[in-house]
Amino acid sequence: DENGKINESVKVYDISLTRNVVQMLLALTLLVIILIRVAKKYGTGQGITSAPKGMQNTMETIVNFVNDEVAKPNLGAKSNKYLPYLLTVFLFILINNIVGLIPGTANVTGNIAFTFVLSIISFVVILFSSNKHYWMHIINPPGVPGWVKVILVPVEILGIFTKPFALMIRLFANMVAGHILIICLISLIFIMAALNQYVGWGFSPFSIAFTIFIYFIEVLVAFLQAFIFTILTAVFIGQAFEGAHHDEHHADDHHAKPAVA
Repeated sequence: DENGKINESVKVYDISLTRNVVQMLLALTLLVIILIRVAKKYGTGQGITSAPKGMQNTMETIVNFVNDEVAKPNLGAKSNKYLPYLLTVFLFILINNIVGLIPGTANVTGNIAFTFVLSIISFVVILFSSNKHYWMHIINPPGVPGWVKVILVPVEILGIFTKPFALMIRLFANMVAGHILIICLISLIFIMAALNQYVGWGFSPFSIAFTIFIYFIEVLVAFLQAFIFTILTAVFIGQAFEGAHHDEHHADDHHAKPAVA
């Protein structure tokens, strides 16, 4: 106020962009630019009437990989319906993982708020993909004695929420672990130097060598964690609408056993 004192009646809401948000927006912009350029090449006929080249070839490989190894095996006939979402998740996580490896940038996927939102989105998609057979298997598991259902049903209900929790923690923990390890290896140089200058200089080559090794491992982890998050999402979505299919198989097996006997 005019007296230089804090006015307690005034509330201030800080909606400024954080470092993680800015980097996420930059990564998203980069991804959109790449995809638009690739799409324009397909519009000119390149990749259709001729072989794809450069980034177009890379993106086509990624799309085919997600489609053939993630969507089709887990979602079957509905793979085309969920492929856009799975590709978006895979590419968005991948580009944020890779950008986060550049020195001086923020480790966005190592922020639990980021992985929390991604897991919540996947959780909503899973719930909207479910059917009555999925919920009946949870609320009233078939072929299970009544006294066992008392224990099993709460566990099954808890399992609904542990799926997105597993997605959140797995991505967060794996991406933050590598960065912590790199920080520890670099910090060892200064710790040793604090004990003795010559010990610090002597230890630094080993520390830098291990840091470079872990850094290359992190590049592999960046691709691996994007794949794991995407394939687990596809598996959970597939489980949500495959209840009827499994029931038909169980019924067929049940009727087939007396015939064989």
